Amino acid sequence: MKQMLQNLRSGKISVADVPRPLQLPDGIVVRSRKSLISAGTEKMMLELGKKSLVGKAKERPDLVKQVLDKVRRDGFLATFKAIRDKLDSDMPLGYSSAGEVLEVGARARRFEVGQQVACAGAGYANHAEVNYIPRLLAVPVPKGVSMESAAYATVGTIALQGVRLADLRVGEVVVVLGLGLIGQLSVQILKASGCRVAALDYAADRVKLAAEHGADLALVIEGEQTEKEVLHFTRGRGADAILITAATSSNEPVEQAARLARDRARVIMVGVTGMNIPRRDYFQKELTFMVSRSYGPGRYDVNYEEHGHDYPAGYVRWTENRNIEAFLDLVAGGSVRPEVLTTHRFPIAEAQKAYEMILGGSEPYLGVVLEYPEAENGPGTAEVTRIELRKPPALKKANTVGVSFVGAGGFARSFHLPNLAKLPTARMRGVVDASGVAARSSGDKFGFEFCASTEDEVLNDAETDVIFLTTPHSQHADGVCRVLSAGKSVFVEKPLAIDIEGLRRVHEALQANPGSLLVGFNRRFSPLAVSLREFMSGRGPLSIHYRCNAGPLPAGHWIGDPSEGGRIIGEACHFFDFFTFLTGAKPVTVMAAAPSTGSADDAVATISYDDGSVGQLIYTSVGPKSYSKERIEVFAGGAAGAIDDFRLLNLTSDAKHVKPRKLMQPDKGHAQELAEFLLTLKQGSPSPISVESLLDTTLVSLAVLQSIQRGEPIAMDSMRLALTGEGDDTAPPENA
Repeated sequence: MKQMLQNLRSGKISVADVPRPLQLPDGIVVRSRKSLISAGTEKMMLELGKKSLVGKAKERPDLVKQVLDKVRRDGFLATFKAIRDKLDSDMPLGYSSAGEVLEVGARARRFEVGQQVACAGAGYANHAEVNYIPRLLAVPVPKGVSMESAAYATVGTIALQGVRLADLRVGEVVVVLGLGLIGQLSVQILKASGCRVAALDYAADRVKLAAEHGADLALVIEGEQTEKEVLHFTRGRGADAILITAATSSNEPVEQAARLARDRARVIMVGVTGMNIPRRDYFQKELTFMVSRSYGPGRYDVNYEEHGHDYPAGYVRWTENRNIEAFLDLVAGGSVRPEVLTTHRFPIAEAQKAYEMILGGSEPYLGVVLEYPEAENGPGTAEVTRIELRKPPALKKANTVGVSFVGAGGFARSFHLPNLAKLPTARMRGVVDASGVAARSSGDKFGFEFCASTEDEVLNDAETDVIFLTTPHSQHADGVCRVLSAGKSVFVEKPLAIDIEGLRRVHEALQANPGSLLVGFNRRFSPLAVSLREFMSGRGPLSIHYRCNAGPLPAGHWIGDPSEGGRIIGEACHFFDFFTFLTGAKPVTVMAAAPSTGSADDAVATISYDDGSVGQLIYTSVGPKSYSKERIEVFAGGAAGAIDDFRLLNLTSDAKHVKPRKLMQPDKGHAQELAEFLLTLKQGSPSPISVESLLDTTLVSLAVLQSIQRGEPIAMDSMRLALTGEGDDTAPPENA
């Protein structure tokens, strides 16, 4: 299918062929008929993309501090690489579209195939022939509303939310500053609400359009004279509310709003302008200043937008979904006419010309609509789930392993994919992601032969020998089972499973299928870790202390979703594997407790091993970001070793002191792990980590949660019996 993309590093825009997105249970797949270019917002994003790295930093000073913290913790080279990898990807453009439902997810049954819907949301309602839309970001189009008008729904809802925040009454006077798309729609909505509306802009053609479609007073801004006319229009009182819908770096709209407002009026920032509020002007009139957050309640709430957890209407009457409904109702009733704002229409294949016009300013524009081809007989290009990127070699190279990848998220793009692409033993066969954009972008960048949006394309691919899974944690166990059942080897990012039931399925699949398995426990492959183990080997039982200052998760991060198992399962398993690597022994007993931090992600766990070693993990989410993340200390037989953030190694004993070893950047063993795994596959030798060890590490993670809940030690033998079905079900309760 065709989709509009922008490269984050260069700012280059293009119309690319990408696989259509995957249908998920919480939403619908929609064939686009129309989409609206939000010229103001998208132009700013395009201009930002074209700026240098320094220019981008100036525009986003909030991110600069995060970068500096990372430099202090990980070093300049690692930070530079992370930024480069982040920018070297393609971003979908668009967030307001309309089309017809192609498929309906299991939890989106209020929609029907063939139904016309308006769609919202950056990353969802893209400029693309087909989009996946979560169920609360789609609304049925009322009878009589055209697809073009419905494509304005998201932008119209932004305007509507600004009007709602102004808390207006019939007959109140409102000034709209800035008459782009949102300003024009605000004028129409305000007029439909029974308000008297003054519309102001510097562009005469936009002022004229507002006068033709609802504004009682429409003026080209010309300094004091304009303000005098507005004051006269308000009968000398000043406006009850001012909606700032302009897009400019200037602070003038905020200053002018104060001069136009009455005493104790409301000023609502809907657009993007300078926000240096003049205290004297706002203080003297005791003005209320509010910033409108996009479409309304629910926006940026992952549980609402992605998982469809709606807010009860009795408590939150106007959510973003219900705001979209209300806007479409205004259109259906004829009170709002978005189609009069359309100045240009382009077919999606020529969308690049639309952006060139917007960026170049070659002619006046306002509403720019992209149009999509009608459904064809048969699947057509919009239905394609696989794109061939380069011709496969006529003969398969000797000593290579056919590698395919499922899940092309940020972690995979930063670590596994670039490391695999450098290995001469890896033949980059296919990359799969539910987002066709991510699959295409990764396929192009890392040299894959094809990209796709369904995993069947690699499961059934005869040229694929091993499949890498970097999907969400809750999908790991079943994904491993499917790959093994397809007769292929599998590398899965940690964890192997998030509960005992999933681990049982993996255990059964391993018994039934001979494929090799490795979990992404990369730290044991770090050169510093290897040196530490060699130094401590043969000195007797080890006393190990591992501290991980993990820090809090960002709001809405997917790992924080309880259905993903939590961070003890999802990350602390790394450190339990590291204990096994250092000791070479089997875990015997697990004892854990959770401090009263209010977080389910904090734990102190002690694991004893059958060689007499003891490992203790402190995993905390409440430490400062500026502090080092990981420190490991190991003691035995008059010797000690310590690793700091996998960048610095200190070794000492009663006999000698080894010179500290410091790396230019942290090395957590990602590259070495992949190289060793592919070597074993090529040679037909056992996986670098035994299946028994992989299963035990997951059982230790589950035992930690169980010990926290019960307040008592957990014997690992009981966990192993539970895995084979011979003991009691020891799965920890949800959110334990």
